[in-house]
Amino acid sequence: MLWIALHLPLLSLESFAATLPQEASLQALALTDGQLIVSANSAARALGVKPGLKRATALALAPQLTLGQASAARDDQALTAVAHAALAFTPVVVIPSASGAVGAPAPHCVLLDVQGSRRYFGGLKRLVQRLHAALAPLGHMLHTGIAPTALGASLLARLHRQFYCADLAALQAALDALPVWLIGPGREHWDALEGMGLRTLAELRGLPRGGLARRFGPAVLSELERAYGECPDPLEPISLPPSFESRLELFARADTTEQVLYGAGVLLTRLVLWLSAQHAFVRRFSLVMQHEPRWRSSAQTPSATTLDVALAEPSRDAAHLLVLLRERLAQVELPAPTIELRLHADDIARRPPPNNELFPTARSESEGLTRLIERLQARLGPGQVQRISAVADHRPECATQVHAQDAPLRWSGRAFTGPLPPQNAATPVRPVWLLRQAEPLRERASGPLLDGQPLQLLSGPERIESGWWDAALAERDYYIAQLADGALVWVYRARLPLAAPLQGWFLQGRFG
Repeated sequence: MLWIALHLPLLSLESFAATLPQEASLQALALTDGQLIVSANSAARALGVKPGLKRATALALAPQLTLGQASAARDDQALTAVAHAALAFTPVVVIPSASGAVGAPAPHCVLLDVQGSRRYFGGLKRLVQRLHAALAPLGHMLHTGIAPTALGASLLARLHRQFYCADLAALQAALDALPVWLIGPGREHWDALEGMGLRTLAELRGLPRGGLARRFGPAVLSELERAYGECPDPLEPISLPPSFESRLELFARADTTEQVLYGAGVLLTRLVLWLSAQHAFVRRFSLVMQHEPRWRSSAQTPSATTLDVALAEPSRDAAHLLVLLRERLAQVELPAPTIELRLHADDIARRPPPNNELFPTARSESEGLTRLIERLQARLGPGQVQRISAVADHRPECATQVHAQDAPLRWSGRAFTGPLPPQNAATPVRPVWLLRQAEPLRERASGPLLDGQPLQLLSGPERIESGWWDAALAERDYYIAQLADGALVWVYRARLPLAAPLQGWFLQGRFG
């Protein structure tokens, strides 16, 4: 077996920074547990703030310090997103803290068994590169350990930025040099071990096993044996939930939709990783914005605002989803400040990933049209984006119908299938722009005039006799005519002596 351990040493601080506005996340930050500092970023450390200080001391050193409370639930949400990203590379992904194993190797660690999948990705080096690229949008610092045992890889990742052991002998040699406090019992009994002069795992393994177990408990022997590959290490892989649900509690209340969008971007990144793990695409998702109770103006003010976003074509492009959400949020007026965001998605589609094309094809052009329609629907509303469909009627004013664009153009393999069929050689030439109502034209010597200029008839007549079944009988001769400047128009002349207002020449449309 070959395991990759992803250790995230700053996960708690990074998951807290995700709840802050972008400009605030670059300033001095620290996390507290009770009255003690447990984590600090580089800006805070430059001011003298470090883990172990009391809260009051840290504020005395850096009054501008932004303090947050450490949260295991917030860290679990962030670590789950990392595990979902890893599932796109192997089906065996373990979160040690959730596996139930005795003496979990690291609180913020994800383990991947890549023995069976590294060849598929072009080798171990290429797999690690693609894994880091997939995790980059989350913005976490990563330490990577690669070894034949899961616990051994995790211990190496705790101390090294990147470490690789090709076989069990190399792993055992690397573990011998590690400090004893890296294993769970070593941290618990550090003072006693140090008093005995035991500082490395090699020195700890040199003691008699019976006496070591009696003095420090059997857990220390169990961890050593599992790390060195001397006994099995059963771990429970995680499985994907059937639907996506992730929440983000904002550190500062969001008064504008732009502030909400920053936090929603974090949730969308997690959604895309969840989709990638199962090779799926989302059709619809919902963003729930929980409002702060004490800032609601009245009892009628809702406690939460839900924003549903439906896609014309399933997607897992984070940038595209963020654009659609931005367009929808621009239309929303928040009734109260937002303190928590929750993203939910259960309507997904599984399909092959799109091909990377050297030259654009009709299929890729259709995808571009689909995204344009989605953006217009998100900005203007679904009912404001309309399409034209053909109607079986020869009268031009009745031959098309306008209704909401609820489905995009589709690619059938040889041509687009959409509201209007493609024209062929037998189809009469029609102008793109038709008037809502035909405009009567003046005449001179039985010829039509437009804007005082005579029209030159180029082709025709095309005779249309239709509408005998209703009250809109049409009996007309259509012509394509040309103005003096070369513009083409579509005109007709009523054939039969109907009512006086309907006699003569009429302008029906203009060619583009």
